[in-house]
Amino acid sequence: MLLFCPSCSNALIVELGSSNVLRFSCVVCPYIYNITETLTSRTYPALKEVDHILGGAEAWKNADSIDEQCPKCQHPRAYFMQIQIRSADEPMTTFYRCCNFDCSHQWRD
Repeated sequence: MLLFCPSCSNALIVELGSSNVLRFSCVVCPYIYNITETLTSRTYPALKEVDHILGGAEAWKNADSIDEQCPKCQHPRAYFMQIQIRSADEPMTTFYRCCNFDCSHQWRD
C-alpha cells in the first residue's frame, strides 16, 4: 500500500520504530504514524470488453465465416479474425463471433 504524508505529500516509508513497532514515516518532514492494525486495500481494474479491443462492430463487417460451432447457442457457423496479440514468434490468436444475430457470442481460440 502506498500512503502519502498529510503534511508535505511525499511518499511514506515503513520502518521499525522504538519498542519494535512498525510505523509510517516521512523522509522529508518529521511526520510519524504508528501502525496499530493490519491495513489492506485492493483495487481491481475494470476488464475491457473483447469487442472494444477488436475495433467494435465495424471490424466484424468484412470478417469471413467458417464452420465453427458457437459454444453458447450451437449455431454451426461463426465469423472469425486473426490478430497478433503476443510476440511475433507466437502464433496468431483467432477470435470468433457467432453468425446467429440473436446470439452474437464472442470467444477466442
